[in-house]
Amino acid sequence: MKPSTFPSLRVDAELREAAESVLREGETLSSLIETAVRDTIQRRRVQAEFIARGLRSAEEARRTGVYHAAADVHDELQRRLDDRRKRVLG
Repeated sequence: MKPSTFPSLRVDAELREAAESVLREGETLSSLIETAVRDTIQRRRVQAEFIARGLRSAEEARRTGVYHAAADVHDELQRRLDDRRKRVLG
């Protein structure tokens, strides 16, 4: 696939200086921006999937009448987290 470019981006000098100040060795401003765009795309996709699952779950609860108390869900998630920590940390 032929490479493409993003439109040029005008920012104030303070933002550019802040971005340049956090560059890692060998990293360019362009690669930082590309990484930031990729990370944002991934985060937004994950958020959209999360919302879609929540909406499907809400619809399923309305359809079936089966609801779960938040405290029960939190307890189950805490149990899973504790179990995982034990396996990973020993």
